[in-house]
Parts: sequence; structure tokens; C-alpha cells
Amino acid sequence: MPHTLYVIHGSHPCLCAERALQLKGQPYRLVERPPALHRLLQKPRFGRGTVPAIELGSGERIVGSREILHRLDELVPDPPLLPADPAARARVEEAEAWGDRELQAAARRLTWTGIRRRPDAMASYAQGSQLGLPRAAVRALAPLVSRVAMYGHGATFARSREDLAALPGMLDHVDALIAQGVIGGDQPNAADLQIAPSLRLLATFADVRPQLEGRPGWAMAQQLFPEPASGHLPAGALDL
Repeated sequence: MPHTLYVIHGSHPCLCAERALQLKGQPYRLVERPPALHRLLQKPRFGRGTVPAIELGSGERIVGSREILHRLDELVPDPPLLPADPAARARVEEAEAWGDRELQAAARRLTWTGIRRRPDAMASYAQGSQLGLPRAAVRALAPLVSRVAMYGHGATFARSREDLAALPGMLDHVDALIAQGVIGGDQPNAADLQIAPSLRLLATFADVRPQLEGRPGWAMAQQLFPEPASGHLPAGALDL
């Protein structure tokens, strides 16, 4: 019986969980939730209002990209997402946690701050969505949705300025992890899958993409996620 993965279209942690299912060769179906309103739909079913969330074919329910990846690795050991060597596993888990708490969160805050300033951009991020809302409806909802999402994720203009200032150091850290062999190897691990989707999302920001181009981290992200990301945040949207 296939698993059911609950997602928001284009969400970077949701892409992380979906790619893990693909690498493990697991059958699954996607159920897409609307941004900002997903919390109301997810909490009754999963006890938490966040995505990604998965209902395994067995009926087991799991919330969170890291939790999903770790459980999949227990159920389907090959190919492994976590090294067998304890020291190597600790390094991967540390990088995975950083990618979740720091890089992923900053990319999310910047996304909604940018859409708050340029609500017309939200329709581009909805391209390919199962929800099929007309572009005019997405544009009309964008100001309200971006305000709700910013509040829900603790995003403010001041916090986003801090994220932008910290971004070069974060990208340097990704490249250092590659140089150290923690990520970017021949076999993707849990940290690769956690970090690469955030870089993919950041590349849709015209104000940020030049910082990514030419970096080893961006090459890794393109290799893991070769399909173009939907969405484009025009130049000046993050001129905070």
C-alpha cells in the first residue's frame, strides 16, 4: 500500500521528504495543502499543524522532514541516508539539524517576506500546484497569506535583514561541509536532502541567486534536484 505524503507545493522540507521516498524506491501519493491554511487541516490528523507529514502504508503517522527521513532509513535500510559509522553519522546528523534549524528556516522567512513585499510573485510559486487556483485568485490572496505565514514562522522585516546578512556565512558553511566530505558525496545522505532544497529555493530569489552561482553547494543542489524550481522573486523584493 502506498504511503501518503502531505505537502505544500514547492516547500523545501517537503521536497526533502519526497526525494527520500524516491531514493528509497517507495510508492507514495501526494496530498497538497494550501499555504498558511495547512495548519488547520494538519493538526486534527497529525497532532501538529506542520508539513511534511506522512501516513505510511502501515498507518503510522510521522511529522517533520528529519523524522520522516530517519524512520524511512529504519524501515528501508538501502540505500542508507545515515552512515553506519557512529562518528560519520554524528557529523551528518549535525549538518542535517543545522540545515533544518538554520538554513531552511532562513529561506522560509525570506520567501514570505519577499512575497509580502511583492505579492504578485506568489502566483509564480503556485505553478504546477495540484490545487489549481486561478492566478488571479492567488494574487488576490497573496497579501493575506503572506502576512499569516510571516506571523506563523516568526518572520519580520528586521529578522529577514538578519537572515540576508547571515546568508554568505551559511553558504560558506555548506561549501565547507562539502569540502569535509560530510555532504556532496556519490550517495546522497540525510544532510544533503535537508540542505539542497533550501539552496534550490534561494536560487529563485533574484537578489540572492548571484551569491549561489559558482559555489559547490549550488552544484550539489542542481545535481540532487535537476528540475527547475517554480517561482521567481524579482530583484528588489529583498531590498529591506
